Amino acid sequence: MYISHLSLTDFRSYAQADLELSPGTTVMVGSNGVGKTNVAEAIGYLATLSSHRVTTDSALLRFGTERALVRAQVVRTSHATSVELEITRGKMNRVRINRANPVRARDILGIVRTVLFAPEDLALVKGDPSARRRFLDDLLVVLQPHQAATRSDYDRVLRQRNALLKSARAAGKLTTNHEATLDVWDQHLAQAGARVLRGRFDVLGQVAGPLAAAYASLTDGSKIASAHYRSTIVSDIEDDGDAAVQPDGNSEALLEASASELQERILAALTAKRQQEVERGMTLVGPHRDELLLTLGGVPAKGYASHGETWSLALSLRLASYQAMLEDDSRPGAGPILILDDVFAELDADRRARLAKVVADAEQVLVTAAVEADVPDSLKGHVLRVTPGAIHAAGEGPGA
Repeated sequence: MYISHLSLTDFRSYAQADLELSPGTTVMVGSNGVGKTNVAEAIGYLATLSSHRVTTDSALLRFGTERALVRAQVVRTSHATSVELEITRGKMNRVRINRANPVRARDILGIVRTVLFAPEDLALVKGDPSARRRFLDDLLVVLQPHQAATRSDYDRVLRQRNALLKSARAAGKLTTNHEATLDVWDQHLAQAGARVLRGRFDVLGQVAGPLAAAYASLTDGSKIASAHYRSTIVSDIEDDGDAAVQPDGNSEALLEASASELQERILAALTAKRQQEVERGMTLVGPHRDELLLTLGGVPAKGYASHGETWSLALSLRLASYQAMLEDDSRPGAGPILILDDVFAELDADRRARLAKVVADAEQVLVTAAVEADVPDSLKGHVLRVTPGAIHAAGEGPGA
């Protein structure tokens, strides 16, 4: 898969930008702050409907504007598809596919597949559990686009249930009305939560092997990288979300459970925690509080991994997701676009060379760098110069 043309209108720092792209490697070089990452972000947004940098769409609009457009021509297995995403302040996003009438934004999911690695991905290892949950959920939606609706359903039910628990807490007791309504929301939460869990477990099964292989390829192989799921429906996880230092056997036993079995387990956990939830005014069990425990050589990576190990593990998670997408659609020309945003500056020469070797077979690789010399020669490919608000081919534009 590759993008042959990208157009940005009032997106971030660009009033207008048009890029002709091709298979192979494209390197965008420019000083920090000139807009290289904005291009990577736009392509990533087409794939996931979310930004790796911000949580609200308003930041994606060029200052002083009310609407941004991202257009792309995507080629997958020799079949070209045009997509247009309109982001409007305070309104729902709209999408056009092959210039047809606007459709729901989530209908674009699955058309563009990307794997984007950026400095923010260090949070996958060092950050809160929410970053690791999002990693699983985002990959799940890429592999199974209909799961976007499941995530929305779960979030909606969780908000309603939390509002009810806060109401009960304010009342100082659980009334008959509260009990009856809570029973209904428990059923809804268990149904949606079971689908989320089953999906996460499927994804974990797809990335576990590639994660270990990717980490071995980026390092000397002396430590084995692994990922273990810890679920609040069978385990107590501390309020700050940090997992215990060892994987939880009870959670591991859930991995083969069916959706219906998971639903029953969630209901049982909600029943057991009900009084505590009323006292706290929040839902204490469910996928929204679970943890993905990452380990190196059997030791938790968070808090114990060195800076270099942290970078390598974060990269390995993204490379594992890349492998999962390849296996999901193994047709020639169907592999995802690989985006490396300001990665090489943080890697030593050995890790740079190892990473370049790992990604060399991707159909399209987009690299951003402040210093061209940081990019291994094997990945130089086509070079673009980025200046404030503009992108030029090497040898053109200001300073050529």
